[in-house]
Amino acid sequence: MNKLSLSDKQLAKIIDSALAEDVSQGDVTSETLIPAELTGKASLRARAKGILAGTEVAGRVFQRVDPSLQIEVLILDGTKIKPGDTIATVSGKVASILKAERTALNFLQRLSGTATLTARYVAEVKGLATRILDTRKTTPGLRILEKYAVRVGGGQNHRLHLGDMMLIKDNHLSALRATGMSLKDIVAEAKKKAPPGIKVEVEVGTAQEAREAIAGGADIIMLDNMSPEEMRPVVSQVPDPIKTEASGGINLDNVRAVAESGVDFISIGALTHSAPALDISLELEPATGS
Repeated sequence: MNKLSLSDKQLAKIIDSALAEDVSQGDVTSETLIPAELTGKASLRARAKGILAGTEVAGRVFQRVDPSLQIEVLILDGTKIKPGDTIATVSGKVASILKAERTALNFLQRLSGTATLTARYVAEVKGLATRILDTRKTTPGLRILEKYAVRVGGGQNHRLHLGDMMLIKDNHLSALRATGMSLKDIVAEAKKKAPPGIKVEVEVGTAQEAREAIAGGADIIMLDNMSPEEMRPVVSQVPDPIKTEASGGINLDNVRAVAESGVDFISIGALTHSAPALDISLELEPATGS
């Protein structure tokens, strides 16, 4: 199973930022109406089918609000869930549970939604060698969590940040072409100056640009907004070990056709910027005084 590659300090910072939006001024409803000594148990329940992700983050939210709360995770991340499934339970002070509820659910619903959408794309290309990638089109401050959810859904991560790879895109090309450089020259210069271990990827939109990228020594060629019919002959001309990646205009209806063009990777921004949240609720069971 994929691990949430965050230190306790990093995760606490993300959670604290989210909680600050919701409870920095207190919870006037719970604090006014719910007796401080009242305890109870709540269940986190699925209300839709999907792939679960974010249980560790949700649990940490409850304990960040009140370390005395007891969380029992019943279903692990990466598991298929259906309406009615109890994902986890939280026991302790009712006021604390209610204070943490929305923030915990926000993380759990969003990450599960991302994992679920990713799994749908992965299923569409099943049996083919093509791998589904995410992009940097993530929610500010939540990138590492959303990329974790992509891995839970069976996808792979592209760049985590700008230092991971040299990716020469259209605006880089436009700026450098204005100085008189050709695409081949730009790629060759990138290869010459790239730090050790850093791959060079270049975005192309035509077969001619792909040939220039190959001549320049690119490690990866991104076929941007090209149809499967346009991609197929280009991919067939790309020599090993250069990899190919398709991007732009890809959805669940055409992703398999794109994969059948022979590309090694398909990067999809929608995995993180447009995944609908998975419907998950918190249901408080009858509470008793302590």
